Order: sequence, then C-alpha cells, then structure tokens
Amino acid sequence: MNPTAVAASLPLPAASAQVPTTATTTAGTELGFVHFIGQTDAVGQGLFVILVLMSLVSWILILTKGVALLGRQQRSRAFLKAFWNADSLEAVHRQIQAQGAADPFSHLTAHAMQAQIHHARFGASKLEEAGSAQEFLTRTIKKVLDEITMDMESGLSVLATIGATAPFVGLFGTVWGVYHALLAIGATGAGTLDKVAGPVGEALIMTGVGLAVAIPAVMGYNWLTRSNRVWGARLDAFAFELFTFLSTGQTLKGPGKAN
Repeated sequence: MNPTAVAASLPLPAASAQVPTTATTTAGTELGFVHFIGQTDAVGQGLFVILVLMSLVSWILILTKGVALLGRQQRSRAFLKAFWNADSLEAVHRQIQAQGAADPFSHLTAHAMQAQIHHARFGASKLEEAGSAQEFLTRTIKKVLDEITMDMESGLSVLATIGATAPFVGLFGTVWGVYHALLAIGATGAGTLDKVAGPVGEALIMTGVGLAVAIPAVMGYNWLTRSNRVWGARLDAFAFELFTFLSTGQTLKGPGKAN
C-alpha cells in the first residue's frame, strides 16, 4: 500500500480543532470600549460625548488657571521683594508707573495710592468718595480685594461641578448600557455567564470614564483653591500693612510735585 495515499485518507483533527478557537478569538476581539460605543444607542453615545466635553473643559481650566497662578505667584514675589526693599512709598509709586501693575499686590498698591492722591486733591466730590481720607482708602482697598478674589476664583465652580457630577454621568451610562445589554441577551435567550459578562463589562467602562473625568477636576480644584486661599491671606495681610503706611506714617507726593 502506498504510504502517501494512506496519509491523505486520514482525517485532520488538529485543523478542525483550531476552527472554534479562531472563532472564539474573533468574538473576543469584538468586545471592548469601541464596540460598546458602536453598539449603544443615542443616549449612551450622548453621555460619552458629554463626558468628553467635561474632560476638555476641566483640563483647559486646570492648565490656564494653573499657568496664570504660577505666573502671578512669581510676579507677586518679585513685587513684594521690591516693595519691602524700597526706601519710600514714592519709589514704589514710580516703579509701578514705570513697570505697570502685573500682579495682585502691585494692583492693590496702585489703586490704594491713587485713591489717597485723588482724595487729597479733590476731596469728597462724589457720593462714593464721602467720608474721611481713611474711610475712602478703606473702601477702595476692600473693593480691589473683592475684585482680585473674584478673578482668582473664576472658573473654579465649573471644576467643582465637573468633579461632582462626572461620576454620576458615567454611572448613568453604565446603568443604561447594562439595561440594553440585558434586554438584548433576554431577546436571544442566551443567559449563560459568558454571554452576560461581555456586554455588562463593556457597560462598566462608562463608570471608569466618569471617574477619569472627575478625578483630575477634583484634584485641580483642590490645588487651585488652596493656592488662592494662601495667597489671598497674604494679600489681606499686605493690605493691612499698606493701609497703615498710607494712613499714618507715610505720605505720597503726587505727580508733578517736588520730592
């Protein structure tokens, strides 16, 4: 008997056994985040778009506010060093006029000095200028402090809202995905564990996306809030010192007057 003919007539069990494995691998590669987004309805896709937009907004706020905060801290340190090393308030006034007010401390100083000069020249010519020079200076400093605080805290409420709501948006997407997955499984009648685990696992991805959006927003909010609180306290202490200098022991010479 020809050995080649015998070998050709024998079945090939190894090749046939590989067919189910290939099919299983192909079915396994279909599961995942992209498959979930493609199979979900408009509500699930809309929730995913909302989470993406929330993530973009939070990162834009964190980066822009963070860069502004670091620059403001650097400029504030430079001004405070120059302020405390100046020989008089007149020298500080000339420095601000030459370099401008680019940080909260110089901004507050410029407005306080201008308020004192204005009240000394024109007095209480309007209702907002009523009272003594110290009262007018106090109102000016408080107004500038409020404006600076509002500017530093702008956008933080958006970060807080994103950090608080993003997990719930993701959780709602998970519940919605599990609901539709169970409906589809019930319609096919395949209620085994291997049929349920895949779709339900895909739906849980939305919860992870919500947490991935919320965690940076919360951390950025806490960092910016603490930094603003620390520098706000320093600004309040500086405002008290500045008020003391302007209202008691120091005088300002207005522009055009002899030193």
